Amino acid sequence: MERQSTLAVTRCGNLDLRWGERTYVMGILNVTPDSFSGDGVGADVNAALARARQLAEEGADIIDIGGESTRPGAPPVSVEEELRRVIPVIERLAAELAVPISIDSYKSEVAARALEAGASMLNDQWGLKHDPRLAELAARFNVPIVLMSNQRDKGGYDTALKRDTAEYNDPIAEIIASLKGSLEIASQSGVPRENIILDPGIGFGKSWQHDLEIIRRLAELKALGHPLLIGPSAKSFIGKILDLPVAERLEGTAAAVAVGIANGADVVRVHQVKPMVRVCRMGDAIIRKEANWARNR
Repeated sequence: MERQSTLAVTRCGNLDLRWGERTYVMGILNVTPDSFSGDGVGADVNAALARARQLAEEGADIIDIGGESTRPGAPPVSVEEELRRVIPVIERLAAELAVPISIDSYKSEVAARALEAGASMLNDQWGLKHDPRLAELAARFNVPIVLMSNQRDKGGYDTALKRDTAEYNDPIAEIIASLKGSLEIASQSGVPRENIILDPGIGFGKSWQHDLEIIRRLAELKALGHPLLIGPSAKSFIGKILDLPVAERLEGTAAAVAVGIANGADVVRVHQVKPMVRVCRMGDAIIRKEANWARNR
C-alpha cells in the first residue's frame, strides 16, 4: 500500500515534519506526581532531564511535557503550580537537547511562558474550547498546535464503573464537528493551516468502544485535511480488552499504534518510545512508499 500526502511541511523547532513520509513519535514526559501511567517524575528536574534524554536516545521526534495529570478525576492544578513544574524543565531541555519540545497545557499563561522558555509546539487537550488565547500564541510564535477533541464536558466519569458516561449517536461525526469548531477558532486567530494537527482524543470522554471506533475510522477524520495525532498509549480501552493493568499494556499499545498508522495516523504519542519507534518503522515500511521509508531510516 502506498500513501501519498498533499499536506504542507510543518516546521517544529529544528524539525521539518514531512507528512506522509513517515510516522513521528511523540514521547511523553509527565512532570506530575499523579500520572495515570505511573511514570510521572514530579518536581524533580534532574529526574525529568534524565527521562527526557532517554526518550531522545530511544528515538523520540518530539518530547511532550505536561505539568497537570489528565487522568479522569485528577484534581486541577493552578497556573502557578503548573509553571513551577514545567518551566525549569523546558529551560534546561531547550539548552541541552535538539529534540523539539511540546507543552501539554490548555492554559495560555502556561503556554506563553513555555514558548518563551524554548518550547516549539502547543498541545491543547481542549482544542481551544477552554482558552482560545492559545490560538493567538500559536499564530504569534508561528508554532504547530495540536487540537484535541475532548468530550469530557459532554458527560461525567463514573468512578464506580470506571468509565466515561457520555453517549453519542455517532462518535466520529461528533468528533469531526468538535474539531471543525476548533479549526474555526484557530483560523480566526491566524494560525497557518500547516501548523494545525488534529487529535481525536482517545480516552477523553469516550467509552472503550468509542476508542476502538476512532482507531477503526481514522480515515474519516483524515478527510478534514490535517495531520492526525493519536494517543492510545496504555489507555483504559486496552486494559478493558486485554484485562490488564497499566504496566502490562505494551502489546496492546503496539497493536493500536500499528492499526492507527495503517488508517492514517501521522504522529503517535506514547510513554514507551523505544518499542513504539520500532513499531512505527515496521508499519511505515509496509504502508508508506518504500523510497520514503528508506530515506528516513
